[in-house]
Amino acid sequence: MELNDLTAFISVARAGGFRDAARRSGASASSLSMAVRRLEGRLGLRLLNRTTRSVAPTEAGLRLLDKLTPLFSEMEAALDVLNVFRDQPSGTLKLNVPASAARIVLPGVIAPFLKAYPDIRVEVLVEDGFVDVLSIGCDAGIRYDERLEQDMIAVPIGPRVQRFATAAAPAYLDAHGRPQHPRELLSHACLRGQFASGATPSWSFERDGEVVQLNPSGPLLVRPGAAMDLAISAAVAGVGVIHLFEDMLRPHLDSGALEPILKPWWQPFSGPFLYYPGRRHVPAPLRAFVDFLKDHGG
Repeated sequence: MELNDLTAFISVARAGGFRDAARRSGASASSLSMAVRRLEGRLGLRLLNRTTRSVAPTEAGLRLLDKLTPLFSEMEAALDVLNVFRDQPSGTLKLNVPASAARIVLPGVIAPFLKAYPDIRVEVLVEDGFVDVLSIGCDAGIRYDERLEQDMIAVPIGPRVQRFATAAAPAYLDAHGRPQHPRELLSHACLRGQFASGATPSWSFERDGEVVQLNPSGPLLVRPGAAMDLAISAAVAGVGVIHLFEDMLRPHLDSGALEPILKPWWQPFSGPFLYYPGRRHVPAPLRAFVDFLKDHGG
């Protein structure tokens, strides 16, 4: 049995497709497809169900993936032990992060880390849903404390206090009025965000013990990620009110393109954490990243 064929199967099964697996592994989609077919031929079993839109493991494929994952993790851990003989740790650090962390947290962290550890390569997978980082082949993730599992080790990363800011273009507010209470937003055009699951998070406000949660309507609904730039642009253009991470809106607030509204109601919350399973060997690239965060105050 070729080890490379097993590796190809794991990559495709984790990624949910040959193209995504090729992007993450650096191999071509055609070579991964050939490797999986070769493995299926030797086993005499179909391991992946393929359609034009997706690739998913069969029952036999799931059983094989469950057995192979810990074995490959042990092999990676065995090879990683050799890092203690290097002057600098090397290898690949794979991070699973939400779009907000990719925009707000990582820009101030990744560049100095890569300069400090030139032999480490960082791969970033942006995904807003909470996932098992090990099952998708990542070493660690970034999430907020309310979404962390108890068996995870959490290390502070990025700003320790954040807020959602509410703002609109001055021209929009001149035409439609400036809300003095969050409930007045129900009569405004609001630019909303939606998770990949289809859930639309409510807008939360708090002042002097009064908590208000709203689901206002509006002309634009976007998914997280690059589409948030579209929502910000629409707000700057005067289309409606936006409610988003203050750090994302800060350049437009400072320039005057957006005017803050309901500022006494902006609700602070604790910043994000780097998290990883505490029950397994910590690879050298991840250990270096954790040490870097601790040395530089997150």
